Amino acid sequence: MSNIRLFFSATLSTDMIDKLDKSQSHYLNKVMRIKENEIFSVFNKNGEWEAKVLGISKSIVEFKITKRLRQKENFKELWLAFSPIKSNYQNFMIQKATELGVTKFLPIIFDRTVVRKINKERLEKVVIEASEQSNRINVPVIEESQNLDNFLKTNSIDLIFTDLNSNNNKIDKSKLTDKPVCIIIGPEGDFSEAEREEILLFGGVQAIKINENILRSETAVISAISIINYVIN
Repeated sequence: MSNIRLFFSATLSTDMIDKLDKSQSHYLNKVMRIKENEIFSVFNKNGEWEAKVLGISKSIVEFKITKRLRQKENFKELWLAFSPIKSNYQNFMIQKATELGVTKFLPIIFDRTVVRKINKERLEKVVIEASEQSNRINVPVIEESQNLDNFLKTNSIDLIFTDLNSNNNKIDKSKLTDKPVCIIIGPEGDFSEAEREEILLFGGVQAIKINENILRSETAVISAISIINYVIN
């Protein structure tokens, strides 16, 4: 079985015939040098299928689904609420968070957020590529940017607050429910005191100090997700 995996958003089923888009066709044909009758896999949130190349015409790959490889996954919802940062660091952060199992990204514009816009289209490409590479089936969702107040009022979650001022360094698993677990990471200048107070008033929040040192945003994300995965898995 080839280790080439491609995300395919349309409906997939055994024996169906379809074509890859221009970008994916170029990747298979020119980068991976795949030939007619060779196999690869396609996936989306409903599962993963084996596909065979039927032909390559005008640089577009036509394929046929030959069999189902994996069913739809059951997984724990793990969200990341984060402050946008510079694009190269942000791309790295999103990539690693995807590899570590985050299912939804929620950009938050905090009082001290410096980068106040995100390139959602670019980040969606990052999560797809990371999902393909890391053997995931479910591709994370990226929400539109919002403010902290809206985030707290519109989401029913178990909130893990990475608070540098907290004296707690452990997550109480008994306090977690069947709601999505959401980690909230502040901007590089940290949360304002007003934001910190607002977060601590959120029902079911757990504040945790993940390290004695002051971490860069992308480092804090990787550390926090690793801690959460250890607790919930």
